[in-house]
Amino acid sequence: MTKRRLSRRGFGALGVSAALFAGAGRGEGGFDVDAGLEDPSDPHSLDGKSIGFYVGSELTEDGSTLLGGFGHEPSSHWLEVVPRQDHGEDATVTVGVTEDADIPGELTEIPQAETTNKYVASMYSEWAGFPPPLTNGGLNEHGVAARDIWSPSRAELVELAEEEAPQTGPQYSDLAKAAMERASSAREAVEVVGGLMDEHGYSTYGGNSHLFADEDEGWVFINFAHPDGDLWAAERLGADEVRVSYFGYIREFPVDHEDDPDFIGSDRLVDFAEEQGWWDGGGDTLDLFEVYGLGEFPAEADEYDAPEFYQDARYPPEREAELRELAPVSLEDMLALVRDPRWSTDHAGYGQVAHLRPDTREELHTLWTAVTSAATTPYVPIPVGVESVPPEFRQHRYLTTNSAANFLDEEWKLQEATRYATREFKRLLYFTSADPEAFYADVVGAIEGFEREVLAERDAVETNARELFEAGEDRAACEYLTEDTSRRLLESLRLGTTLAMDVEADLRERIEIPKPEGRPEPGETTPPTSQSMDEGPDTEKVHVYSEDLHADYPREHGAYTDEAGGVRDGRSRPAPTLEDE
Repeated sequence: MTKRRLSRRGFGALGVSAALFAGAGRGEGGFDVDAGLEDPSDPHSLDGKSIGFYVGSELTEDGSTLLGGFGHEPSSHWLEVVPRQDHGEDATVTVGVTEDADIPGELTEIPQAETTNKYVASMYSEWAGFPPPLTNGGLNEHGVAARDIWSPSRAELVELAEEEAPQTGPQYSDLAKAAMERASSAREAVEVVGGLMDEHGYSTYGGNSHLFADEDEGWVFINFAHPDGDLWAAERLGADEVRVSYFGYIREFPVDHEDDPDFIGSDRLVDFAEEQGWWDGGGDTLDLFEVYGLGEFPAEADEYDAPEFYQDARYPPEREAELRELAPVSLEDMLALVRDPRWSTDHAGYGQVAHLRPDTREELHTLWTAVTSAATTPYVPIPVGVESVPPEFRQHRYLTTNSAANFLDEEWKLQEATRYATREFKRLLYFTSADPEAFYADVVGAIEGFEREVLAERDAVETNARELFEAGEDRAACEYLTEDTSRRLLESLRLGTTLAMDVEADLRERIEIPKPEGRPEPGETTPPTSQSMDEGPDTEKVHVYSEDLHADYPREHGAYTDEAGGVRDGRSRPAPTLEDE
């Protein structure tokens, strides 16, 4: 049989039907069916949580603000465009958690805003028993971006929330949605979230944080696990700063924060710490990380069950030093950073980079999105002006909470019949993880070749759309953006599907797909192939990290791509002419 080879050239033009996968470049030892490292899945553990990167505009290549990252959720993921909407003065929205949450709660109603913003987001269906759909934020029409990131509170606060259950008030996803729907700046997002917690309380899973950003600045917001919602703090991030939330943190916080424009906090924040004896009341500041948080990052923990490369990476001071060394940071740098296999694993539900540029039309604010783990998924730019995404990128039943309990509703049959993008890119991740040294460079080389073509044509696409907007043809402009985005999303899916087929074919030439060993119990007759696919806290982490291959991280975007092909000269298909409308 002739060995098939996958070329890194030509993927930008989507000649994928003829793609052939490389058989060369085997890692030492080749495929190992027993490879894998344990990873606890408990939501209160130090492992399996999200990450966020902020880079201020003075440290970026083009003067934009960059906000990137992802959430870690074991569920389905899909893209959603939430339109701008008007609501009646008596309209309410349901918030909170149910009795099924890790810390039980009750759903309540709070007033809805009279008008809610349009925004683009990744949605998902499961975290810690919270009611779906959930989101960690996204990008809204005012150019406000949000990332939701875990930030564990000290044990006494979590115990207090458990003792006072059932808890009420908005949870992290409710707050992220409210920021997207109601804020026109990053600072206003802080005021929205803090105001809702003050007024309605807070439903927690153990502590949380948000990163908000606009073209001018960023804010890190910490939601401490107090059920009354009156323990929260926010710190401004300037245009000359970087921040890596891995998890989210704030260190020195001024006691007289009311007089400092760079800090905002709840009324009880300082007094409560002194009342509990967690702070001695001395000095002008208190270290919130020590007072209300765990006081150590995952990389500093003595007991930790994740892979060594994963634990070592989870140290924000070192990651922030890497970001500063990259400065001036480009959009491409941030795309590669969020994709970094040190943290982008099977647990990464999606990848996002918000490109927050000054003096940009609201419809052209853009969220670069990988629908699932960016380790093996292409980013596609999603401008806020788009009206929808293809059905392949919408909700499907794969990994969706409660989907196995009932048959499919007839209304959903055609959407469900389409090929599900999240599932296809999961297949590529799983096949590639079988032997990263053999496959990863070629897979990412092809993916980033596609992305570099998309990057090369963005100016032309936005120029075409801007001309239509300026001519008063708003509908035509939005239709043009929607069509262009849909085309690129479907091209990315074709690429991912073909890459998965090629990696699978290469693997099947070398091995037989192994059967699981299962967990034999006395008297058990069920074959391992029919046992549970989830081993709970002992579930092994699927990843594509290789110490030898990834010693050069952070890696330059396109380093695995043969730039002799695949990247065109910035030409784009023409926009509709005004005469055609």
